Amino acid sequence: MSVPLFRPFPGLRPTPATASQVAAAPYDVLSSDEAREMAAGRPHSFLHVSKPEIDLPPGVDAYSPAVYAKAAENLNSMMAAGVLVRDAGPCFYVYRLKMGGHVQTGIVGGASVAAYDANRIRKHEFTRPDKEDDRVRQIDACDAQTGPVLLAHRDTPEIAAAVAAVTAGAPAYSVTAADGIEHTLWVMDGEAGIKAVAKAFDAMTAVYIADGHHRSAAASRVAMVRRERKCCASGEEAYESFLAVSFPLHEMKIFDYNRVVTDLNGLSPEAFLSALEAGFTVEPVPEPAKPAQARRFGLYLQGRWYRLGLKNPPPADPVARLDVSLLSERLLGPVLGITDLRKDKRIDFVGGKRGLGELERRVDSGEMACAFALYPTSMEDLVAVADANQVMPPKSTWFEPKLADGLVSYPLDWR
Repeated sequence: MSVPLFRPFPGLRPTPATASQVAAAPYDVLSSDEAREMAAGRPHSFLHVSKPEIDLPPGVDAYSPAVYAKAAENLNSMMAAGVLVRDAGPCFYVYRLKMGGHVQTGIVGGASVAAYDANRIRKHEFTRPDKEDDRVRQIDACDAQTGPVLLAHRDTPEIAAAVAAVTAGAPAYSVTAADGIEHTLWVMDGEAGIKAVAKAFDAMTAVYIADGHHRSAAASRVAMVRRERKCCASGEEAYESFLAVSFPLHEMKIFDYNRVVTDLNGLSPEAFLSALEAGFTVEPVPEPAKPAQARRFGLYLQGRWYRLGLKNPPPADPVARLDVSLLSERLLGPVLGITDLRKDKRIDFVGGKRGLGELERRVDSGEMACAFALYPTSMEDLVAVADANQVMPPKSTWFEPKLADGLVSYPLDWR
């Protein structure tokens, strides 16, 4: 028997009294030092599970066996203390994120590993083996998935109605994080709502990974190994799904992912600007050149902003027509000699939430020679790339707001 595309599960989550103490920033946006500072004086912070090296001597290898053992120890301690409690039966959860005036509301459930393996849960990024290995060890040590994968789906009336019915009631808890983002969780345990949501997801041709490619790849590897170990597997085991939160495509918010470069590849500023004219219109402007549409770019150089416009139309290929690809193929490569965004140390990336002021700061400080402001990649572009079974260039999307760790975890020992 196959597992549904999205199924309910008995979540492991904080009590209402401890939710604000437990909720933590995602493990992959913090350094060990930042996590140690954020968790100071907070013994119930989920960072003790997601970044367990903070409870070991400074300088410990974050990938050492002791780190994963500490994660399991801390998770078990939080359960033993009643800080984290498992729901009695399988549920979906409704998760709402509010960032200023932006609101998005999604479903927390177990996403099918088989659907992921069959590319029905579609990817748009390559993964790195070392990062996959890290998540595999974390999942195995904790016997749980503690970091949710961010998915996107095409909304349906059935899901919208089920969400509206649940959110009309009181939430299990609402937490405002240090960055001002509100995280609100409701429990969907009614049989009618659960059936409607599961049926609606099963009818979908595909859903899309927005963030969490390493977590989903690791879940697939864990499932494969456990499947091989288990005699007479039913196909419905907990490990056949992974923790995910899926939001409607139209509610997702992608920020720009900007670029800063250390030098001009031996060119003077004047020669650099002249070289750009082969592929772009170059217009100096008195204010920060934040692109208002796709195929437009901002350049910050020597304390001045320039607006760049593409001279020739983009190709039809879903990857080649992305602004991040056009900047690479028509400027970073031919003019600045940067051809490998993954390995070249001359380029760095700045999430758009930091604003264009961060680009100015890094250039004005002398750390960088120039900066490029991009228009955000759209969800439609992401879907087109994933549907074409292609991958985006590195650092193409920056999703905000981000999910919190710890509000719901997925145990692998149920059923």
